Amino acid sequence: MKLAPKESSLAGKRVFRLAHKLSDAGNTLRMRLARRWNFVPQTVAYQGYGSTDFVRILARVLLTSKPAPGSRAEHAAKNGNQNVRGWRAFTSVPIPNVTVEIEIGGVVTTIRTDRGGLVDTDVKVSLSPGWHTAVLRAEGTEPAEANIFVVAPGTRFGIVSDIDDTVMVTALPRPFLALWNTFVLSERARMATPGMAVLLDRLIVEHPDAPVVYLSTGPWNAAPTLARFLTRNMYPSGTLLLTDWGLTQDRWFRSGQEHKLRNLERLAAEFPDMRWLLVGDNGQHDEQIYSEFSREHGSRVAAIAIRQLSVSESVLAGGHSENGDHTGSRVPWIYSPDGAGIAKGLKGLDLL
Repeated sequence: MKLAPKESSLAGKRVFRLAHKLSDAGNTLRMRLARRWNFVPQTVAYQGYGSTDFVRILARVLLTSKPAPGSRAEHAAKNGNQNVRGWRAFTSVPIPNVTVEIEIGGVVTTIRTDRGGLVDTDVKVSLSPGWHTAVLRAEGTEPAEANIFVVAPGTRFGIVSDIDDTVMVTALPRPFLALWNTFVLSERARMATPGMAVLLDRLIVEHPDAPVVYLSTGPWNAAPTLARFLTRNMYPSGTLLLTDWGLTQDRWFRSGQEHKLRNLERLAAEFPDMRWLLVGDNGQHDEQIYSEFSREHGSRVAAIAIRQLSVSESVLAGGHSENGDHTGSRVPWIYSPDGAGIAKGLKGLDLL
């Protein structure tokens, strides 16, 4: 006997609510175990951005293991010389619904973390262009500082770049290697995409006021590792916009495409006069996402630069995401396997 559509929908909602309860119960158990193993609460602050009227604050509150005092691991952490296996980034436990006090420019705001321990909020504050520091204080943790880049009024150019297989060779579309790269490989074994650091650095020299945003479907757990990778390979400093894996309020799995589109739409609304260079690769969905965004906001896109996967990468990734034909687009597209080729195309558009 088949259920009526309404009954089927109600049954699905009950299962979904049960899944949420089980997920919350699982995280509560992890928190108890973490405290038993002497994990300590920590606020991890990420680089944010803003205008002279607001700033976007990003952080997570977690239970994390601390290296033993005087150990080699503690010394490496203090000097930024960690070489961490990927799985260690996933041992921390998010602390949901904890109060976080944010102070910047004399303005104090209080917010609570979400189910994943994440803080992602706007603070209305009047600030001068350039770098500022926000101080975050969560219950039971040491204060943490977040660097915030305030975009100057009149800035007309910004950069949004994917990470996986765009600035970092990860082979993420390949299921087994993706697991190896994410959970097993040490962070110093990850390779930068040839020429991409030089390309982005040259763009910042040419456009010193441009904000840089690294928009990825990667998990927030990997944010510290990714930040160290970008610094170590001399990529320009920028805001990481990542996501969490697992249940959301209304769906079983988070949509990476929706995450990217939502943040692109948000950037377009926050900086209505900005034209963005969108950088990605043709191994996942970047072409499709950027195409959709440019159809709706063509005047807001300076160019779209796509790093082409090699033949072996493409085969193992399941092919290219699109055929590369954008003759009907109002936005210029650039295709190249490396940063040098993209730089040549941008130079022809007077963007470099």
